[in-house]
Amino acid sequence: MSEALPVDPRISIRAEISLADPDACKFAVSRTVHPGGPFFFDSKERAAGSPLAERLFALHGVANVLIAESVVSVGKEPGASWSGLKATIGAAIRTLLLTGVPAILEAPRDASTGRRSDDDVRAVVQELLDREVNRSIAGHGGKISIIDVRDGSLFIAMSGGCQGCAASQVTLRQGFEVMVRRVAPEIVEIVDTTDHASGTKPFYQR
Repeated sequence: MSEALPVDPRISIRAEISLADPDACKFAVSRTVHPGGPFFFDSKERAAGSPLAERLFALHGVANVLIAESVVSVGKEPGASWSGLKATIGAAIRTLLLTGVPAILEAPRDASTGRRSDDDVRAVVQELLDREVNRSIAGHGGKISIIDVRDGSLFIAMSGGCQGCAASQVTLRQGFEVMVRRVAPEIVEIVDTTDHASGTKPFYQR
């Protein structure tokens, strides 16, 4: 669901709630918010020293913030409502840009901003696999393993019942990918290295 927020002639912002995750909303801005990134903030403490993230965490219901070029993605607390919150977030983004204050100060452009290393991201995704994903698909004899994490790309392999399964891409794109982007927004691409042409295709025949 996409909605144009009140327009300032100098800056326009379009808010789009994720269909896959109703607690996530992308704010596309007509000018660069901050070059580079992504820069991820998952708490008020991590946002310290970054003016835009500080402004957004001051709003009730904001759970995390991702800033990348001209897009600001905001995750809200499950109990919060986007009604009113979207406009408030848009106003905070617009106000900061009009003041000329940098969205992210140059000084904290390191791990303190929440920008995690590939090893840190891998550990977070592995925890997700261990805690939720593999427990769920184990009932079908399936498993997802991390092959590598490199420059925003997550390389995985699907084994057991997931290999050669026609529903594996549904599992990957509509389930696992949504969860990964929630815990590790740094991941911009998930690459399935599985050879689905081999194996016994235990559940679904093509």
